[in-house]
Amino acid sequence: MSIREEKFFALGSTECAHKDINELKTLYKEYLSRGTHGLCFSPYMDGQEPGDELCEAQIRRRIEIIKPYTKWIRSFSCTEGNELIPKIAKEYGLKTLVGAWLGDDKEINKSEIAGLIELANQGYVDIAAVGNEVMYRGDLTEEELIQHIYNVKQSIKNVPVGYVDAYYEFADRPNITEACDVVLANCYPFWEGCDQDYALLYMKDMYNRALKAGQGKKVIITETGWPNKGSNLYGAFPSEENAIKYFINSQQWSKEEDIDMFYFSSFDESWKVGPEGDVGASWGIWDKNETLKF
Repeated sequence: MSIREEKFFALGSTECAHKDINELKTLYKEYLSRGTHGLCFSPYMDGQEPGDELCEAQIRRRIEIIKPYTKWIRSFSCTEGNELIPKIAKEYGLKTLVGAWLGDDKEINKSEIAGLIELANQGYVDIAAVGNEVMYRGDLTEEELIQHIYNVKQSIKNVPVGYVDAYYEFADRPNITEACDVVLANCYPFWEGCDQDYALLYMKDMYNRALKAGQGKKVIITETGWPNKGSNLYGAFPSEENAIKYFINSQQWSKEEDIDMFYFSSFDESWKVGPEGDVGASWGIWDKNETLKF
């Protein structure tokens, strides 16, 4: 039986096979120049962290940098200057997935929800995300989160509303999935210790599990990526080569299968070393100084 190479992509990508690092970097630039569906926006400069007030100048500068490479931008909060992100993104013709950051502080949650509703009703939101990995962190109960979701759905019109979490949460929590208009799934083979050689296969499985849980609802991959530096997690090793391969493979697959995918992340952010360990600061396509890595 003869080999049909086009069928191999159903299992894994052959695009990066037998290429050295320089060839991979060239291919990476080609894929990046074609543009991504979406990028997760990293607004914090070196020395900043969540809780600091963001200024318009830094947001505008970074949006100008990423604009040629994406159609959509994803933001994570609606307070502390983050509310400027979708407004400026719209100036540059980008579509927006806007998130309200929810946690265990009820007053902050109230401000975030109010900010999301206001932005949506002003026309700055194309998809609204009510919370990010709240169930994963255990900050709210299911009932509390669902109440927030329905509150937003009742307060805005003609904007799909969802909730962002790890892909498996949508199968484990059907009541939350039912409340969402769209399933917003984070898919990270790296964080589950998957070897790079099998990472694309694993992400396909993650996506399909979220798709099954959604029972016909649209599934968007809201985060996926691979760090280029830091400590390994079981069989998942950060490196330039692995980060490049993962980007190329995931972009090729998502475009061939017409899957909306937001890549994490646009810029390295030093503050992430705290919550995520040394790999936390190395997920960006651009480094912390806003220079393309590869």
